[in-house]
Amino acid sequence: MAAYVIARIDVTDREAFAEYGKKVPATVAAHGGRYRVRGGGVTMLEGSDPYPRVVVIEFDDAAAAKRWYESADYAPLIALRRSASEGTLMIVEGV
Repeated sequence: MAAYVIARIDVTDREAFAEYGKKVPATVAAHGGRYRVRGGGVTMLEGSDPYPRVVVIEFDDAAAAKRWYESADYAPLIALRRSASEGTLMIVEGV
């Protein structure tokens, strides 16, 4: 079953986050991930959200998504992302 890494982010340091944005796609691709949403415009239909940037990455399954997140090539980028933004990151299984 497909699984999706969903990130909801508020960028606090645009320069550092731009560096993260340049480096992370290669790690996603190396682990079979495919971007489905990457920071496009958001129109809220109900409620409010403190994290205006949304990213959705599709993997073949939850195990593949977790392998990417825990990989040696993504590990150094986690600290960069955390230093440049606030938000949430989750794996959701779905179709």
